[in-house]
Amino acid sequence: MPDQTSIQPAVAAVAAAGARERGVRKEFVGTVTSNKMEKTVVVRVERRVPHPKYGKVVTKTSKFYAHNDENKAKLGDRVRITETRPLSKLKRWRVVEVLPMSHKARAHVTQEEV
Repeated sequence: MPDQTSIQPAVAAVAAAGARERGVRKEFVGTVTSNKMEKTVVVRVERRVPHPKYGKVVTKTSKFYAHNDENKAKLGDRVRITETRPLSKLKRWRVVEVLPMSHKARAHVTQEEV
């Protein structure tokens, strides 16, 4: 019977091989704009890109449906999302972590809710 010390490196090697085959997954940081669905949040991600012709920096937004398994993300929270396999018709992202908000951002969210 093999001992535990010989099994550990084998398990680590298999996990590393799986991560290598899967490739690098995209990650974004955005703001939760809706949490009305069960185990799902809508995340708005903003990015600043230069206009192709004029060069002016323009803010573009994208909306992603992300899996929120433990319902930790609330309305207005900053979250980090990562790509995953398709979970439903629209969900291809999952919430990795809820980031701490600044006091200024928290005050802004509470004023909007009133």
